[in-house]
Amino acid sequence: MRKVIIYHRAAELIFALAVVSCAQAQGPVRDDAVRTLPLSLKRAVEIALAPEGSTRVALADESIRQAQSRVGQARAALLPDLESSLSDQRETNSLRAFGFNSSLFKLPAGFMLSFPSIVGPFSVFDARATASQTVFNFSSIRSYQASKAGVTAAKADFDSTKNQVSDEVAKEYLACLRAQATLDTAQANVELSQALLQLAKTQMDAGTGTGIDITRAEVQLANDQQKLVAADRDRRRAALQLLKTMGLKLDVEVQFTDKLDYNAVDVTPASTALDTARKNRAELKAQRQREEVARLNYGSVKAERLPSVAASANYGSIGTEYVGAQPTYDYGVTVRVPIYDGGRRDARRTESMSLYRQEQIRTRDLQDQVELEVRQALDALRAAASEVTAARNGLALSENELAQARRRFQAGVATSTEVTDAQTRLQRARDNQIAALYDHNLARLDLATATGTIGEFVNQ
Repeated sequence: MRKVIIYHRAAELIFALAVVSCAQAQGPVRDDAVRTLPLSLKRAVEIALAPEGSTRVALADESIRQAQSRVGQARAALLPDLESSLSDQRETNSLRAFGFNSSLFKLPAGFMLSFPSIVGPFSVFDARATASQTVFNFSSIRSYQASKAGVTAAKADFDSTKNQVSDEVAKEYLACLRAQATLDTAQANVELSQALLQLAKTQMDAGTGTGIDITRAEVQLANDQQKLVAADRDRRRAALQLLKTMGLKLDVEVQFTDKLDYNAVDVTPASTALDTARKNRAELKAQRQREEVARLNYGSVKAERLPSVAASANYGSIGTEYVGAQPTYDYGVTVRVPIYDGGRRDARRTESMSLYRQEQIRTRDLQDQVELEVRQALDALRAAASEVTAARNGLALSENELAQARRRFQAGVATSTEVTDAQTRLQRARDNQIAALYDHNLARLDLATATGTIGEFVNQ
């Protein structure tokens, strides 16, 4: 049985391959079954960066094409301009309108010269080829150089957009992992509450417990069940937001293949991280190129005051009809020297210089912003590592406390209040560990984004 599936989006094609792989491993899938997409961080970013994935990436790609077309337009001013024409017309004309009359000529006595007021009709046939070439125009050269720098800036902007989309998708994915970990913890809390409720009932049956112990356990179980419902809702909401960011349809059930784990990293010195950021940040590369474009545009306007040289020529046949037309030609060189244009050139030069200074200011501001982001990410990473250590220690102590409280309750030397308090502190410790792991992974992501190495972070 053949199935022909047409997808309008590359992201859906990737999804289809994943579904087919799962179907081969698990057997036939019903048509009405919910589609499940196994998704890692790397795959999520790849789908978002596909041509039909993120709208921002597609628009940035079109900006490159626009910049390349501007290069062709600027280059055309330096290339030959070839034209051809063919005309065949029938006309009459007034010689008197051009000033031809007998009073213009002094003739001997007895001689008369008269001009007809209207001549024609007569035919004029003209077939001609024309060529012109800019020999030297420094302003056009600078404009061409500026357009080439604009292409480089557009490509850097494209890389910057991909990094921004990768950062956004990675943050959404981390939020999903946090929601998944919260859901798993909520489920574990419900199971723990059920076990403690069963323990309270056992103690009641043995005569060492009271009804209030069972009530406390039931209240705790009800609270944990409510938190489980909320955690499941938050997990679905986070998954939908991730699908929207990736550009996929929202009727997909996502199965996350990554976990919210702790990966220890060596915190590099600030100077090393700053050097890496200055070298790799696509935003800096794009801004430097925009500054270069502004500088070249200023040079182009400034060069308009310089002389320019152009050559032109034409060749063709002209006559009263096609047969018998005579070849004619002309060629020459033109030197243009700007003298005065009412101050327009000076005004445009002042404007372009102001634009150039604006780009210089933006470059310095962006450099300062990059340094701020790198230093903040380093501080956050150090703090998050300490936070994870503290959360792990707190979790181990809370588990030990609950174990001791359960033994004391079973032995009849403690009440259920002690167990409930220990259970509450254990749940808080679990939440603290999830928050610490999320903060650490987020700090790693922020540092990778700040230093321009988010691609390496995603591919780990």
